[in-house]
Amino acid sequence: MNDSLDKVIFYQKSLQLWDMYWSDSEILFQDFRGKELARQLVRSVDSISANIEEGYGRGFGKEYPHFLRISRGSARESKGRYNRCSKLLSEKTILERTNLLDEIIAMITKSIETLENKNKKK
Repeated sequence: MNDSLDKVIFYQKSLQLWDMYWSDSEILFQDFRGKELARQLVRSVDSISANIEEGYGRGFGKEYPHFLRISRGSARESKGRYNRCSKLLSEKTILERTNLLDEIIAMITKSIETLENKNKKK
């Protein structure tokens, strides 16, 4: 069964980040400080896609932009946490993750603006 959510680019990117987190967590869990960062990252990275899913499932009224804001906040949190992993993850890895998060944040922000403008016109 095809789900129209699967066509949303920032959702696809959030799932891509989730997959990347799995390999990152293997490295982070080798250090006691990294374990704490990994525990927080699993929540914030998961929250990005989970809130997109929940908001999308509620329809395109006022609730969807609300859940996208939460998702965007989780993306910003994840970006900060990835930056704090710089002692344990490679510079290349940090840059790839934070660039992807910047893309996600920008797309979600644009989507929020578009949805709110549509809701104002109703």
